Amino acid sequence: MKNLPCRPHDLLFLRLPDRFDTGGAWPGWLDAGWLTQAPLVVRREAAPGSLLPVGARGLTRSQRCKGYVQRDAVARCVTPEMLARLHLRAARSGECQPDLPPLRALAAMAPCLKDLGLAWGPTGGAGFYLASGLPVLRVDSDLDLLVRAPETLPVWIIDRLLRLQDQQASRVDIQVDTGLGGFALNEYARGGRVLLKTAHGPVLVADPWRMTDAQREAA
Repeated sequence: MKNLPCRPHDLLFLRLPDRFDTGGAWPGWLDAGWLTQAPLVVRREAAPGSLLPVGARGLTRSQRCKGYVQRDAVARCVTPEMLARLHLRAARSGECQPDLPPLRALAAMAPCLKDLGLAWGPTGGAGFYLASGLPVLRVDSDLDLLVRAPETLPVWIIDRLLRLQDQQASRVDIQVDTGLGGFALNEYARGGRVLLKTAHGPVLVADPWRMTDAQREAA
């Protein structure tokens, strides 16, 4: 999959697990067997050539490892949007059994998010679980959601998203990806400058959809 268009938060299943390069020895919890079933998460970082910046995760919060992988080692890419569509189909067919708070929150929010006409999907532990089936979710896990918004979101949509996340029993963290970078919706709603995470590093901006030349250089 040499021409694979990967974006931050996408999940990559490897056909060559031993090609995950950490720049040194793998941690004790990580081996090729784990990477045959667990996807790597695309990180927000500029990488040269055919390298993709990725991270591995294990069963616990402390089990995280950054590295890189060549595109030709990737067998399949699963996006947050794909996971959202799969979840909606499973919910309609009765195959979805949301037995944990983050999954119950996802089931409650999904129809409203779909009606808003946004490109969205679960990331973090919920996305990892839905893509792999591996037991990484806990009762106290947050639900991480990604909303893609290349244009400035209308105020009414921002208000609706904030109400949706506040109505859930599980803590919900909505990240907005503008194409230039990603930011936390809650931080944006508080007003003032926002920390925009870009491929070249974080930068404080007044408008996450508009970066000045100086801000681009600072990133």
